[in-house]
Amino acid sequence: MEREIVEGILFVEDLQEFLSEIRSLASSNEVIIQAMDASKLVGLSHIDLAMRKAMRAFEEQQNVARDLGVEMMRYASGKRQIAEAFSLGLSEGENHVAFVVLGELEEAVLQTSDVLRDFVEISSVIEFRPEKRDVLIDHFEIHEAEIIAVGDARLPDLVLERVALVDVLK
Repeated sequence: MEREIVEGILFVEDLQEFLSEIRSLASSNEVIIQAMDASKLVGLSHIDLAMRKAMRAFEEQQNVARDLGVEMMRYASGKRQIAEAFSLGLSEGENHVAFVVLGELEEAVLQTSDVLRDFVEISSVIEFRPEKRDVLIDHFEIHEAEIIAVGDARLPDLVLERVALVDVLK
């Protein structure tokens, strides 16, 4: 499966209308588009791990969501329940966004990604930065004792551990 990521800053005036546009774009290009709040991501490895785990869940018929994009977001969020996974979704107003585009045809994935780039102010928002610390600690329920044990620089590893543990919590 081909993958492309578009990241940047996105302003959403009407969330339902925007999501409808994204669904239409995905459908017309026969791709999956999953938008995620990049302020809760720690890098491309975070997205790739969630994507691999979601694909494996579908292959092994262990998926919780009916949609691969939602299953990927469930893993990326570190949450077991689909409703909780949407905490990694977009909101009205300014968003730091990562669009993950998945599809069988490279041309369709690239074409879709080009359209998505028109929606965002391209900016590096996926990688871990110290400014994300408090949001990540809160979202992934990381305890201060864990951070003391490994140090702030290893916070991304603790987040990836939460992603990996989603299966254990089933």
